[in-house]
Amino acid sequence: MTKAQLFIGGLTRLDDEGQSTGIYKQAVKGSIMLHSEGFAGDVQADRRVHGGPEKAVHHYAAENYRLLAERFAAAAGQLTAGSIGENVSTIGWNENNVFIGDIFRLGDATLQVSQPRSPCWKIDYRYGCDGMARFVAESGLTGWYYRVLKTGMVASGARFELSDRLAGAVSLTRLWQRWQEHRPAPDELVQLAEAPGLTPGWQKKLIDRADWLRKNSTSQVLPSAFHVKPNRP
Repeated sequence: MTKAQLFIGGLTRLDDEGQSTGIYKQAVKGSIMLHSEGFAGDVQADRRVHGGPEKAVHHYAAENYRLLAERFAAAAGQLTAGSIGENVSTIGWNENNVFIGDIFRLGDATLQVSQPRSPCWKIDYRYGCDGMARFVAESGLTGWYYRVLKTGMVASGARFELSDRLAGAVSLTRLWQRWQEHRPAPDELVQLAEAPGLTPGWQKKLIDRADWLRKNSTSQVLPSAFHVKPNRP
């Protein structure tokens, strides 16, 4: 039986330019309400790329931290469950065996996998390691988001289990690998866009890229693998 650790947090200011982050989370003690837009008391800084009904809950595989620590030894002591900004941490579920559209039970709530988490430049800031966000993207250790199908109370240590896997489901690893490829087959991108449960935003990204590849057969332009720090005027 898989048990889940839960984490929530507020906002932390990063610099004098007004940048802030919700990456710093604390472990939940006891029970907490999971609403349609996330856990009570949890806050996201940049709502363009985090949070909202389609990205209400962020899950990160606990075993990914060992892989990150092997690559970034200087930050190994910081690479612990909850530190990359996730709300849910488990052992045994990762990008290879979690599929878009998968439905999980967590306490009294029901969640559905909606999309990968696109790494953010704030990961580098969080751990003081340049290049970690890029490594997360390139290695596919991204984590993933859920939409909430059923709200309810959840306790840290609650049972986490797969309830249903939809026909035609696509693994997070397959989706991310194809997105990262230099020139993936346009037809496969369109097929991936049809994965049941995928967010409209990702559907559009895949279809738009497929259209672009068909029209630009020799261009070397690649999509951005992660969210870079925005320029300030």
